[in-house]
Formats: sequence, structure tokens, C-alpha cells
Amino acid sequence: MTESRQRMLVIGKTASTVPKIKELTGEKLDVISANDVRLPDASADYVVVDSSEPQLMSDLQVSAMGLLSALPDGIVLLDDDLTILWHNTTFRQLLRTADLLVGQRLQDVIRPADGTDLQRIAIPANSGQAASLTVRREDRSSLGLRLARTAINLEGDRKQAMILTVRDVSKQVLEKQKQDAIYRAGLEMGNLTAEEVTAMSHEERVMLLKDQILQFTQEILGYDTFEIRLNDPETHELLPLLEFGMEPEAAARRLYAKETGNGVTGFVAFSKRSYLCSATLNDPLYLRGATDARSSLTVPLMIRDTVLGTFNVESPGTLSFNQTDLDFLTLFSRVVASSLNQLQLLVAEKVHSATEHADKLRREVSTPSDEVLNAATWILERYIGHDPDVCDRLHLITDRVRKISGYVGSGPGKSDTAIPLNKTTAQRPPRKALMGKRVLVVDQDSAARDDAHNLLGQMGCEVEAVQNATEGCAMLRNYHYDVVLTDIRLSDANGYECFRRLREINSHVPIIMMTGFGYDASHSIVKARQEGLKAVLYKPFRRAQMLDEVEKAVTTPGPG
Repeated sequence: MTESRQRMLVIGKTASTVPKIKELTGEKLDVISANDVRLPDASADYVVVDSSEPQLMSDLQVSAMGLLSALPDGIVLLDDDLTILWHNTTFRQLLRTADLLVGQRLQDVIRPADGTDLQRIAIPANSGQAASLTVRREDRSSLGLRLARTAINLEGDRKQAMILTVRDVSKQVLEKQKQDAIYRAGLEMGNLTAEEVTAMSHEERVMLLKDQILQFTQEILGYDTFEIRLNDPETHELLPLLEFGMEPEAAARRLYAKETGNGVTGFVAFSKRSYLCSATLNDPLYLRGATDARSSLTVPLMIRDTVLGTFNVESPGTLSFNQTDLDFLTLFSRVVASSLNQLQLLVAEKVHSATEHADKLRREVSTPSDEVLNAATWILERYIGHDPDVCDRLHLITDRVRKISGYVGSGPGKSDTAIPLNKTTAQRPPRKALMGKRVLVVDQDSAARDDAHNLLGQMGCEVEAVQNATEGCAMLRNYHYDVVLTDIRLSDANGYECFRRLREINSHVPIIMMTGFGYDASHSIVKARQEGLKAVLYKPFRRAQMLDEVEKAVTTPGPG
């Protein structure tokens, strides 16, 4: 029986080295050049490396040095049937096995949990292209596979084989799943049907949104201790919206969007920057939220460049959060901010629609109401002292007309502030000094009368309008008014004459004159100013100027 000879593998500049080694060994060993080795038969008892040209290393030399096994990716050589010819150590580590896998089918080694048939993968014929896919294994890990064709010397012939690179992509797959879940949450959160929008009150919509935020925060992000606060745009107080797992004292704590003195939450709202607190016990900004909190993560809720609020998460372990956690919370906070903003826009839209409806009704009712009041007053002046029953009936008519006008002209109720976003856009800024004030307008221009009804009526004023001085004097004789607005050009008197007649009836009522841009031939304004005229308004009315002048007139004591 012939004893098997030992083999020596020579790596390097072998053209001259191999004969010399054979001469030295006396033909006792099979001396083989690495360049002549055919995979997979690359075993040897001895390895000799020629270092005269260290920069020229063969692939086998690289493998012998352990570099292929040091790579983070698994590398596998396969034949056309996807049978393993060779693999590095990393491949076994990825599969969590210590067994040598040479000779096994790739399908049996990978064992895709979803039943993917690796034999059916379409691998490009060109060596520069590859097929890529992700498979999930039975142990719930995910592997990224990349298969490409290559030509190798196999068993003495030049044949086609496959190079497989394998990478553990479990973390990336989980992150992608979390991103998809956040995206789906964004589609679902605050997404109401037309019927739900109509049927649900604002408070019910807020409660639904809070329930959804709580559910998605726990299920998608896995956080059980968190707090969401909303920024009041007027006071910059951070008002609690939703909390879970926080101390009652912390949940009730008053915080403001300030750089210092208001914890991490106040700093984040002030700076518009996220804040990762790795160790709460050593952080100068941190204020205790949860009893056992040792780490916290806080991000701003932003819409464009506006801070809507803050989202704070806490954990009992130090160094519990990293950049990935910050990225996911930031992404989720955008979904939350968008839903909150959408909810508040719905409130603003409803208030705006109600305001427009009230304005339209006011315009439609104001002229007929003025005509009824003027006619009733004209009749009342002729029956005073003659027929008390008729006078009582006329007073009843005018009282009912005023109540109807006041009901129609009243704007929508005060907007809900459960979510204090963009409160100033939800309704017109109130002017408390004008609420309930009675205003008489004397002007033959119907457009001017309508404008006065609309602008002053929106502020809660009770506006009544007539067309000439005679009607204006009759109204002032019979009813109380806090201010009178009269034009300088009337059909039966100029501005100064009307001013004098109104003064004779009531010397204390403030009077404001109105005029278009033109020459005051009667010098009504100059004469009236000498006798206590309050102000002059120019047409077309500027909203702010009219409101300012009327407000000053009703809050300044009249002439004695």
C-alpha cells in the first residue's frame, strides 16, 4: 500500500521558488504552486510564502491569511446547482452553526421561513450584475443575499460558478418595518370620514386622537413613559395634552418655552432642537418626570417653523436611547404634529364657516330690520300722548326686531381651547369694549350702512341705520345709543346741521362724522370740531380705523 505523500503549498513568486524547494526536500514532498491549485482541493500540510514581492498576493494567499473570514459579510462559492463549494467563517457565524457547510445545498442551509425557493432566483448572466433579495429565517433573523456569476478554475476546467455574499439585515428590516408602521399611523391618525367629522364634537375628536397617539406610541415605538405638551402661542405655556407613566406632580408642573428654568421640555420648545439626555442624574436641565427615569429623549412638535409642542419619553436605564431612537421619535413627532394641526385647522374652518354664515345673515337682515325700526319709530312719534296701546304695541315690535337682529348677528361661540393651536386664527380678535354697545348710523349710502352693520356687528355691537337726519333724530329721541355715526352729506341736511340737531336731543352722546374724499363745501367738519366732534372717518372704511375710533368714543366720557 502506497503511503500518501504530504503536500507543501508555495505562495508568491513561484516560477523559481518551486524547483528550488523540490531540490531541497529531495522529492519527499509534493511541492505545489498556489497558482496551480484547483478549488475545492486547496488543502496542504505545509505552506511557504515567498515574501520577495509582498505586494503581489494571490487570492489563496489572502484566504490563508484569514482576511476573508475577518470580513463582516459571509462569502460563499456555489456551483450551478447552488451547492456550497467553499465559505468563510463569517457565513457560519451568520447562520449560528459550527458545522462545515461545504457540499450542502444553499436552500437547506438558509431555510427561508416564507418558503422562498432559492433555485428559482433569476441570476444575471453577466458577471458584472447580481441578483439581490432579503429572506427571513425561522429564527426570525433576516439575511440579505447577493448572487453573482463568476468564472473559476474548477477540477482542471474553466467553469461558471456563483459568488454569494450574505449580510445580517435584521436591524435594517426592523427599522424599515417601524418606518412603515409610522407611515400607516400617519394615514390613520386623525383620518375621519365626512360622517365622523359631522357627528363628532371637537372634544370627541381630541379624545380619539389622544387614544390613537397612546396606542401607536406603545405599539410602534414601545414606549410606556411619555408626555406630550402643546405650546400656547400667546403665553408660550406648554400645556399638558397627554401623559402616561409620569408622576402626578410632573404632569401638573407648569412649564414654559424658555431656555432655562423649565427643564428639558422648555429648552426644546424654546430652541426647536431635540435633546437626548443619557443620564438624568447628571443633566443640568432635567426635571424629574418619572420616578425611576435615568434617560430621556425630547423632540419638538413642528409644523414648518412653528413649534406646536413637545414630545418627551423617559426610561429607567442610563444610555437607553441612541441616535436611531431619536430619528424614529422625530419621524413619529411629525405625524403627531400634522394630526394636531389638522384637528385645529378643522376647528378654525368650522369657526370661519360659522362666521361667514353669520355675516351673510347679518347683511340680509340688517336693511329690513332698519326699515321696520324706522317705520315703527315714525309711527310712535305721532301716537305718543294720544294712544298708549298703540305705543305699547310699537315698543313691543321694536323690541322683538332688535332681539331677532341681535340673534342673527351674533357670531359663533368662543372656540374650544382644548388644543391651543393657532387660537388667533380661529376667530376674529375680540374687542370687549364694543360688546353690546348700541350704534346709530345716519347715511344715505346703503353700502356704507351695510359696511357699518358688518364691521361693528362682528364685534358684538347693536347697529341700527337710517338714511337721513330726520330719521336719525327720531331714533335718538326714542332710544338710547352709545355713539352716533353721521355722514356730512344727507338729503335733508348737511353734516353740521345734523350734528347740531342731534346735540340738541342728546348733548352727551359721542358723534363721529363720515365723509368720502372730497371738498367739504359746508365746512361741517371744521364747525363741528369746535363744538366737540369726536372723530372723522373716511370712506371706504378701513376696518381697524373704524373700530379704533368707535372704541375710543364709547370709552371716553362725553362732553358735559
